[in-house]
Amino acid sequence: MSEAIRAPARLDLALMMLTALIWASGFVAIRVAVPETGPVWLAAIRVGLGFVVLLPYAIWRGMVWPQSRSQWWLIIGMSLLNVVIPFMLISWAGLTLEAGVLSLLMGTGPFLALIGSHFFTDDDRLTSRKMISVLLGFSGIMVLVGPSALAGIGEGSFQAKLAALGATLCYVSAGLLIRRITMPPVRLACLALAIGTAALIPLALMLEGAPATGLSSQAIALLIYLGVFPTGIAYILRFHLIRTIGYSRFAITINMIPVFGVALGVILLDEPLTWNVVMALGLVLSGLYVAAGKDRSGSVPQS
Repeated sequence: MSEAIRAPARLDLALMMLTALIWASGFVAIRVAVPETGPVWLAAIRVGLGFVVLLPYAIWRGMVWPQSRSQWWLIIGMSLLNVVIPFMLISWAGLTLEAGVLSLLMGTGPFLALIGSHFFTDDDRLTSRKMISVLLGFSGIMVLVGPSALAGIGEGSFQAKLAALGATLCYVSAGLLIRRITMPPVRLACLALAIGTAALIPLALMLEGAPATGLSSQAIALLIYLGVFPTGIAYILRFHLIRTIGYSRFAITINMIPVFGVALGVILLDEPLTWNVVMALGLVLSGLYVAAGKDRSGSVPQS
C-alpha cells in the first residue's frame, strides 16, 4: 500500500520551485553540451554521473533492496519510464519541434497526472482546486509561448509530436508507479539511475557509436552539473515530493520549467525580459498557491 499524502506545506512548495528551477537550468546546459556529445550519449553520461554521485551516500546509509519480485519489476518499469524512454523521446522530438510547441505538449502532463492519479490511486483524487491550479499553470505556458505556438501545433513532424506526448505519458506513468514502491527516496533514485545507466550506455553505443573524445572543458563542466543537479538531486526531490504530496500536485512543477527556462535565458544569456514572462510566472505561482490550499473537506483523504 502506498503512503498517505498530505496537502503541500510551504517547504513542499519551495522544493517544487527548486526542482523546476534545477530542471530548467538543465535545458540551458543541454543546449551547450549536446553538440559535442550527441543526445543519447548526453543522456547516458548525465544519468551515469547522477548514479555515481548518489552511490556513496546510498552505501553510507545502507543500500535498501526491493523485498519482492513485484517491487523489482515496479522499479525497473519506473526507471525505464522515468529516465530512459522520455530522455530519448524528448531529445528526438526537440530536433524538429520548436521550443514553444514542445512546451505546450509537455504542459499536458499535469492534466494527464490529474486523470491518472484519480483512477489509479486511493487518495489523490480529482478536485476542483486541483483542476483550477492546473489550468492556471497551463495558462502560464500559453502566455509564455504565445499564439504562434498554437499555430505551430499544425506544423512539424507528427511523429515528433507523438514522441513529446509519449514522453509526457511516460513521466505520468512513472509518477504513479513511484508511490507503489517502498524504498527511501535517495536509495530509490540511486537504483533507478543505475538501471537507467545500464540501459542507456548500450543504446548510445548502438545508435551513436563510441563516445566523443576531446570534449571541451565547458562541456565537461556542464555534464558534471547535469549529473549532480538536474539528474541526481532533482530526482531525489521528485521521488520525495510525489510520495508526500501526491503526483497530481507535484505535476504542476512541469508548468514552471519553461517559465524558469525563459527567465534563466534573461539572466544568463542577456535575453530581453518581456511582459509575458512576468505574467506567465504570476499565473504559475497562482496555480501553486491554489494547489497548496485544502479542499472543502479540510484535509487530504487517507488511503
